[in-house]
Amino acid sequence: MLLQAQAPAAIEQAAQRLASGSLVGMPTETVYGLAADADNATAVSQVFAAKGRPADHPLIVHLAPGEGEHGWRAGVSHYAHSVPDFAWRLMEAFWPGPLTLILPRRPEVAAVAAGGQSSVGLRCPSHPVAQALLSAAARHGVHGVAAPSANRFGRVSPTTAAHVASEFEALGDAELLILDGGACPVGIESTIVDASRGVPVLMRPGMITPEQLQAVAGQPIRARDEAAPKASGTLASHYAPSAKVRLMDAQALQAALDLLGPDARHIAVYARTPLKAARGVTLRPMPLDAAACAQDLFAALRELDASGVKLIWVETPPAAPEWDGVRDRLQRAAA
Repeated sequence: MLLQAQAPAAIEQAAQRLASGSLVGMPTETVYGLAADADNATAVSQVFAAKGRPADHPLIVHLAPGEGEHGWRAGVSHYAHSVPDFAWRLMEAFWPGPLTLILPRRPEVAAVAAGGQSSVGLRCPSHPVAQALLSAAARHGVHGVAAPSANRFGRVSPTTAAHVASEFEALGDAELLILDGGACPVGIESTIVDASRGVPVLMRPGMITPEQLQAVAGQPIRARDEAAPKASGTLASHYAPSAKVRLMDAQALQAALDLLGPDARHIAVYARTPLKAARGVTLRPMPLDAAACAQDLFAALRELDASGVKLIWVETPPAAPEWDGVRDRLQRAAA
């Protein structure tokens, strides 16, 4: 069931669905999530089943905003213990927003959502529809909502309600309600920092850069190591369309298009640099700004994939830190 978030009683209807153990497609500022009550093991298991996601691959728990009884501080205390000072500073600076913190999990909560790990990923989203839904669900006793990206496991993340509906056509209205809150303004998943071992470790880049994190944390942001816990979106191959993705610089893209000529009609190109190609070859411009590209990226990959091409050639993003999140998603899509 697709429901406009601004419709009367839409938020309350979705909150009741979550409280009763059903699934909700929820907009956030990053991507749409497939949401379930994080403390309801049966509901969370339905998320894993619907996505085809391995049960040991943890989900991120989303917390309601605000400073009141059901605010994110209460949510953090419900799910985590031994929160280091730098983690609190990061929350104060970047929540609500596209930052996930992995923290030591209280053993009595969210074991299924955490993939059985002793840690749990938490974030407080800034999207107004997500905030309204989480606050309404909290009034029904839902402390947090596990909400991985609302797509089949490993595929391109959804940034519109229509994307979610296309991913889960097999689920009936009684099984999934999708709140349409418009296109996601950030467009790629949150930055993830592991704070479960007493030092900040970057697990997944996003639109919050390591420099921004370090300035707030007051200590270096370390690179992911082998001892790090599992985290969402960190598999080598992820975010992939059906067509094969290949990254190339602009010079290599133009040389390949020149060489193939009309035989490149089975290829789509997503590039910042203006390129010349034979008639019938799809050329989609990539935004020059990193934030604009992040917002456009998954929708572009979905659109190009839906055109039936066999290959999607993408111009390699710049090496600048603000492009780290986009570059990470494209490298995994091309893996």
